[in-house]
Amino acid sequence: MLPERVSQGQVLKVLSHASGQARLQERMIRLFPQADGSFLGLMPVNALTKPGTYTLEWLDDHAQPVHRTDVAVTNAHFAKQNIVLTKALSGLHSTSDEREIVSAFLRETSETRYWKEPLVAPLPGCITSPFGVMRLHNGRPTGDYHAGLDQRGPFGSPIHAVSDGVVKISRKFVLRGGTVAIDHGQGFESIYLHMSGFAAKEGDHVAAGDVIGYVGSSGRSTGPHLHWTLYANGEPVSPMQWISGLKACPAPKAPASVKRPRRRAPAA
Repeated sequence: MLPERVSQGQVLKVLSHASGQARLQERMIRLFPQADGSFLGLMPVNALTKPGTYTLEWLDDHAQPVHRTDVAVTNAHFAKQNIVLTKALSGLHSTSDEREIVSAFLRETSETRYWKEPLVAPLPGCITSPFGVMRLHNGRPTGDYHAGLDQRGPFGSPIHAVSDGVVKISRKFVLRGGTVAIDHGQGFESIYLHMSGFAAKEGDHVAAGDVIGYVGSSGRSTGPHLHWTLYANGEPVSPMQWISGLKACPAPKAPASVKRPRRRAPAA
């Protein structure tokens, strides 16, 4: 059932009884056949989409509209987060090869649906940086938002695939560090960064919960953790819509105040 309201960074699951496409603003997605005879497409709503009412259109195989409905995009109220980077980390940038390999992965749309719900959390650790926060580096705005989700995890902890799929990337990059990317089919993908080691190679078919790598701090990382991102038709989307039970790490406690002893009046 199509929701009437969707938050910034979430996904509309567009259902139909016939093949075709769907369109929201300038984005077009394909509707894929499902096991029950229906057709389904994942329409991402960019995290920076201005809140308001938009028209979602169902299109036939000739790209002609056959149905329309209004969808209200609501404000997710993303916070801001400052990350302190050393000079060396600030100087890290992705290579042209790294950018092209990841871009090609995100452009790919495979026919077979491997994913199923609910998804599996890749780590049991709490969230240190949520999806959608506007990022500052050393107090300076970057103009970008956090497109993934960071989870705390000890160095070497196993990282699990969130759902079934095919491993498309398993290699070390300059900016992203040790990286695994999985195609879950029909426009749904996931990517995992900063790994210390790999447990899956390119071309492997993995099941939900399979170990694909290990927590590290490679690439632009300030300490051991897992950064991971879900993509719907190439657009990063909020994992919180897909996985329940993930909680933010507790804020660090302020140091306890120490009472200064009273000065005793000098004896007469």
